[in-house]
Amino acid sequence: MTAFTLAYRNTPLHAVVAAAVARVLEAYEIEPDYITGDEASLAKMMADGEIDLFATAWLPSMDEGLLSPTVETLGNLYRPGFGFFVPEGADSPVSDVSSIEELAASSVARNLITPESLVTRVRQVVAGYRLTEAGFTIESQPDEQAYEAAAAAVQAGEPVVMPLFTPCYLIHSLPLRQLADPKGTAGAELEARLLINKATRAKADSDLIDELDELTLGNKVVSALDNALRNLGMSADQAAEEWQRGKLLPR
Repeated sequence: MTAFTLAYRNTPLHAVVAAAVARVLEAYEIEPDYITGDEASLAKMMADGEIDLFATAWLPSMDEGLLSPTVETLGNLYRPGFGFFVPEGADSPVSDVSSIEELAASSVARNLITPESLVTRVRQVVAGYRLTEAGFTIESQPDEQAYEAAAAAVQAGEPVVMPLFTPCYLIHSLPLRQLADPKGTAGAELEARLLINKATRAKADSDLIDELDELTLGNKVVSALDNALRNLGMSADQAAEEWQRGKLLPR
C-alpha cells in the first residue's frame, strides 16, 4: 500500500496515540497521511471510506457514532475510564478518604473543578452520592483551564477532588489516587479501539493487521505520552519514538 490515511480526534492525547500507531505502520514501510477534525466530519469520512485507520474510538458508549457498515474494530489499546481523584501521599490532606461515598463527611474542598466535557458525568456522580446536600458544587471550566486550575490546587496542597478521565497527563505528572465508586455512578471502563476501513483491511498485509490487533499501550503509557506533549516539549512523533525506544517510562 502506498497512500494510507490515519485519523484521530484533535487533542494531544489522541494525536500522540495516533503517532504511536504510526510507528507500527512505518515498520511495514507505510507513511501515513494524518487527518484530524471534529467528530461529525471524521464520522462522515469514515463512513465514506476516506479514512483507512482511526485511532482511537472509545467504545461501546462514547464513540459509537464513528461506527458504520464500512469499518471494523481492531485491538484494545488502553481502557479509558472516568473517576474522582484526590492527592496521594501520607501527608495529603485527604489521605483518609478512599471512596466517593466518604466525601460528604470529609474535609475536602467542596468545589469540584470540572472540565466542561465531563459535566454530565460529574452530575451523575454528585446525584448518586447526594453530594449537593453535603455542600458540593460543580465549578465548570473549559477543559484545559480546569486541568490547570486543578493541578495548581494539588501543587498548593489543597484538599481538592478532581473529576478526570484516564488516561490523562495529570495522572502521570501529579501524585493522584482514584477514589472507589461502590455505586458505579462513574460508569464502566471503555475500550480504546482502532477502526479500520474494510476495504483497507482486505488489501493490507495480514501481519500488519495482526500486529495492530495485538497492539497494547495501556493507560500508564498513554498518560506518559500525553504528558510528554504537554509538559516535556515533545512533538507527537518524538514522544512515540521515545516510547518505542523504552525511554518514556522508567524500567
